[in-house]
Amino acid sequence: MELKELYRDVILDHNRRPRNFGRIEPCETCAEGHNPLCGDRLTVYVRMKDDRIEDIRFEGKGCAISTASASLMTEAVKGQDKATVNALYGRIHSLLTQQDAVPDASLGKLAALSGVREFPARVKCASLCWHTLNAALERGEATVSTE
Repeated sequence: MELKELYRDVILDHNRRPRNFGRIEPCETCAEGHNPLCGDRLTVYVRMKDDRIEDIRFEGKGCAISTASASLMTEAVKGQDKATVNALYGRIHSLLTQQDAVPDASLGKLAALSGVREFPARVKCASLCWHTLNAALERGEATVSTE
């Protein structure tokens, strides 16, 4: 199977069956994200334990890339500390925006997002959840727009 097909299959699977979809009650922090270009809207809910993400969920409506990215993100960051999440945020941003960025094995399924940069209009769809999580961790309740 070609790498592009594998990446496409990961995106399709996470869109059809998003992991960690729904609210957390109660949550320490949440943030809303909106991509006005394609109408993606999501809310990220986070429960922390000390400096680690004990639980994370999201809800909302969006395109396949937005939903899959949020699903993949929640799987990747659950149980991680803030420093690790911030570093991962930077790596994903590079992966989505730099043509020469190569996904390495440590990214696991997140490497599937590298295919999005071939479609510049969709980069904001894939990065919305990451910006929203960053806002939740840094500022508490917040609203983020990709405008």
